[in-house]
Amino acid sequence: MIDIGVNLTSSQFDKDREAVLERAHAAGVTGLILTGTSLTESRAVAELAAERPGFCYATAGVHPHDAKTFDDTTLNELRELATQPQVVAVGECGLDFNRDFSPRPRQEAAFEAQLALAAELQLPVFMHCRDAHERFMAILGPWRARLPAAVLHCFTGTEDELNDCLALDLHIGITGWICDERRGRELQRLVSLIPPERLMLETDSPYLIPRDLSPRPASRRNEPAYLPHIAGRIAACRGEHTAELIAATTATSRRFFQLQE
Repeated sequence: MIDIGVNLTSSQFDKDREAVLERAHAAGVTGLILTGTSLTESRAVAELAAERPGFCYATAGVHPHDAKTFDDTTLNELRELATQPQVVAVGECGLDFNRDFSPRPRQEAAFEAQLALAAELQLPVFMHCRDAHERFMAILGPWRARLPAAVLHCFTGTEDELNDCLALDLHIGITGWICDERRGRELQRLVSLIPPERLMLETDSPYLIPRDLSPRPASRRNEPAYLPHIAGRIAACRGEHTAELIAATTATSRRFFQLQE
């Protein structure tokens, strides 16, 4: 079972990062993809992953929230990071028109530059899109044929948006959002439309803790050890056995990130 989206460098993990990793392993998680969201965080996750070969891997990228900091120097440093063997994808990159922490033109320029980098290096791309579907697809579309693989992580969109993503041969990452009895209802319906060879699992921890955990944890911090719970919820929504879903999504994730057994 592979968690394709873990923000392990978050300060929320500073006091017990090793214990978090141990709990993940004990829960049956066999691999973690640590998310790079800025140049600083990309360096940090690459270092963490290098210390845990075969279990932790990293991405290198700049989230749209930090796109205002993106420049040619950033791109060159990401290129250098991405040559390290533990770095298995470019990203997290994309568009976020919900919060607009960076100006939209800067977001779009940073997104396209990282797509170009992924195409140059022939690495998969790990993407973010919030309230920006039309522009996201318009920018990604011309690059898609040049990318070996692309995943939209933490998908929470509409059926039309999902169909657009699948038509563009994107993989889809599903988080504990699906466990939310209010916000997750539409995703609970849509998840069965994702082909098994396109579906991957993630916690996006420390964010998006599953709301239906029982007993409910004292902390609202999410962590990779909760991935089996998310897998079970997804399997129930798809009418599948959890073990079969885990086997299929693990195989898909290994192919996507080109991870060895």
